[in-house]
Amino acid sequence: MTKEVLLSLRGLQFDTGAADGDKIETITPAEYYKRNDSHYVVFDEVAEGFRESTKNIIKFKDNSLDLTKRGLVNVHMIFEENKKNMTNYATPYGNILIGIDAKSVKMMEEEEHIEVDVDYALEVNYEHFANCKIKMDIRSKDGEGFSLQAE
Repeated sequence: MTKEVLLSLRGLQFDTGAADGDKIETITPAEYYKRNDSHYVVFDEVAEGFRESTKNIIKFKDNSLDLTKRGLVNVHMIFEENKKNMTNYATPYGNILIGIDAKSVKMMEEEEHIEVDVDYALEVNYEHFANCKIKMDIRSKDGEGFSLQAE
């Protein structure tokens, strides 16, 4: 895998009473590297209406994924299969206590392509908020097979 990659990050959130989920998708250039059997993806995120950006560092291996955000938003979220983790999510509007109960964290790795799928339950202030899915698709920027067309 090359250092320069394109990251497709899809999130899907199911409210407890809704049949359809809210979909979010971001495609952004990122940096990739591997160190001590862990994969890292680093990218900056810009929020509409704010000058300050947020640096995102995603670290993953086997059955776990860590997401650290620094800047406008600050949080360290840990997704470990069959384990619940609590953290404070610091936003410009105040802090939120969230719980992440990861049901599964799966990774598929090829030479120029990595996919990561995470299923988890999200809690806010100790109450179930939503069931969520994250799908990451990481491809070498110069590699084949990366499409920006909607599925």
